[in-house]
Amino acid sequence: MTSRQLYFVLPVLRGLLAKRSGNEDDPYSRVILGSDLTLILNAKQSALPPLQINAWDENAPAETVREKFRAAIDKFIAQHGAAPVRVKVADAGPFQIEHCPPSGVKSKIAVVTGAAGAIGAGICRKLLEHGYHVAATDLIRESLDNLVNELKPLAPDRIIGVQMDVTDKESVTAGFAEVANRWGGVDIVVINAGIAMVAPLMDLDPEAFRKLEKVNVEGTLLTLAEAGRILSRQNTGGDIILISTKNVFSPGAQFGAYSATKAASHQLARIASLEYAPFDIRVNMVAPDAVFSDGQRKSGLWAEVGPSRMKARGLDEKGLEEYYRNRNLLKARVTATHVANAVLFFATRQTPTTGATIPVDGGLPDATPR
Repeated sequence: MTSRQLYFVLPVLRGLLAKRSGNEDDPYSRVILGSDLTLILNAKQSALPPLQINAWDENAPAETVREKFRAAIDKFIAQHGAAPVRVKVADAGPFQIEHCPPSGVKSKIAVVTGAAGAIGAGICRKLLEHGYHVAATDLIRESLDNLVNELKPLAPDRIIGVQMDVTDKESVTAGFAEVANRWGGVDIVVINAGIAMVAPLMDLDPEAFRKLEKVNVEGTLLTLAEAGRILSRQNTGGDIILISTKNVFSPGAQFGAYSATKAASHQLARIASLEYAPFDIRVNMVAPDAVFSDGQRKSGLWAEVGPSRMKARGLDEKGLEEYYRNRNLLKARVTATHVANAVLFFATRQTPTTGATIPVDGGLPDATPR
């Protein structure tokens, strides 16, 4: 069985194996379909044989495949008087079926794009601290490996690095497939990958603009689309959170390329909130102001645009951070942890909300969503 075939099957199975949680806002208690050898050896101690999933029509609609798999699960329970603890899919697997308490989130799987940057690292750390399985994705393998090695002490079995180019459809599909084939599916997608540049409109190079458009707009579109496909196939709802920017609502001079492309990204997410709601897939946005670092990890975006911002204002790096701090109402330094807290609010479904934006900017009246 190919990786792509398994990618189609496992989320469907994972959705069918989920149990009702009794929580109207988050109605399913999900499972992890683990392929880790230690988990499988532990599962073999059970007297139950694995649930066997054999051939299916790859061209059939997801609902048809879902019904076929549901019948196989029902038959297994009728024969053995218990739910399966392992599943064997054709010539792949076996996979251990790991159930978690209904009140916990340890069976939820998050994908974070642009994870090796300051904001992405902060989001990954926050999700791990709260029990999620996290697939950190980024373009540069070395940066990704550094992040995963840094975070592994928090949760050795719940963090993986997946190299992904958000501008390439095949790479995005392969990245999601790698996550699903490792843990069974996806529940939360944080779209954080993005780049910036500084240039006045009269000097803006069209090729440079297209580079931002490729990452910020097409990257968002491809990630939104793949997230929608896997979450709807899994059929247990899900959450997509876009890291937007205050520049969508209050653009800055010489930030035309960044502001315009992030506004397009933001609008795509709003449209996804309309299209995905029937699947109980919520799509929300977090709009931070400048985040310069996460601990010792510097922001790649501010490494790119910071020098010109400092030159324009006659400031050094520390002075620039103070400038952004002092311009908001609360005189607050906006951190990656603050952004991660907003992501966590949406991921934990504290309110029945979709299509909304949380500003994380210390209070900027001009940037209030409207």
